[in-house]
Amino acid sequence: MRLGTKSSVHEDYDATDRKHPPIGLALGGGVARGWAHIGAIRALIEAGIKPDIVCGTSIGALVGGAYLAGELDAIEDWARSLTKRRLLSYMDIRWGGSGLIRGERLAKVLNHYLGDIKIEDMDRKFAAVACDLRTGYEVWLQNGPLVPALRASYALPGAFEPVLLDGRFMIDGALVNPVPVSACRALGAHIVIAVSLNGDAFGPIGSSHDMNFDEKEQDGMEPFELAGQSINKLRPDRLLLKSLLGGTKSDGKLKMGSVMMGALNIVMDRIARSRLAGDPPDVFVAPRIGHIGMTEFSRAEELIERGYRAMQHEIPLIQSVIEVLGQMPGRES
Repeated sequence: MRLGTKSSVHEDYDATDRKHPPIGLALGGGVARGWAHIGAIRALIEAGIKPDIVCGTSIGALVGGAYLAGELDAIEDWARSLTKRRLLSYMDIRWGGSGLIRGERLAKVLNHYLGDIKIEDMDRKFAAVACDLRTGYEVWLQNGPLVPALRASYALPGAFEPVLLDGRFMIDGALVNPVPVSACRALGAHIVIAVSLNGDAFGPIGSSHDMNFDEKEQDGMEPFELAGQSINKLRPDRLLLKSLLGGTKSDGKLKMGSVMMGALNIVMDRIARSRLAGDPPDVFVAPRIGHIGMTEFSRAEELIERGYRAMQHEIPLIQSVIEVLGQMPGRES
């Protein structure tokens, strides 16, 4: 069941007639844990709180962009439909490239829902945070087609190929700004609500259990997806993916994917702590999702629920901050 669907509250809200300071929503990176952002946004909608500015890093950019584009329902339905077998069907392996996964199959899904949308045409300010691979600079993508900006923001090195935008190769923004509070403030937010996906680090890295591609998860799969599942269980790309996404080998050693996700978890945690200490949000939301692995995309239902509950818990604080800051001279927008 979809959460936070009291649409009448949302529809009564008019951003052009608000009497509160501009509200920014900073959505952090965290790979699969990012489905928690869907629940967090649902709680805001239910409470009638409509951010004027949304900035997202990695999967936070994906969910935030879909929200502002009016396609949150579609992305949520797609996330809830993911099983381990279906996830495999979206992994287009590229041998010898600059990333393990080309990302074209995932891009096809995004283009289906968001392909005609430009960032500057959305009704509120939006920025997808990425990193310039050559210079290491943080880049805020605020113009142009939405889908390439989202792909650039979640282009995790080693997993996805870098995305070429305006002559620059872009990679995952979580490497420079895991929770983009600073971007929200720079774009004019006086109140910033930040959702961190690593607030209860460190939970399991990679996946909390081995991926099992032999299990019967075929209900609801499209015919072409079933056809794409090779009957040869020793297929090289399947063995590689199982090695990448699993937790440990039979000899107790960590698999490649666990090491890569663990390293990303450490980087995001350390950088986020440093940046948030210098520029803290007004409200910090940290769903309890550390026990869910960063590649467990098939656990959307639990992640959405936990994101919803975490934001719902902070709604009274958010309303208080809006009321207090709204009364301060010069803070109205």
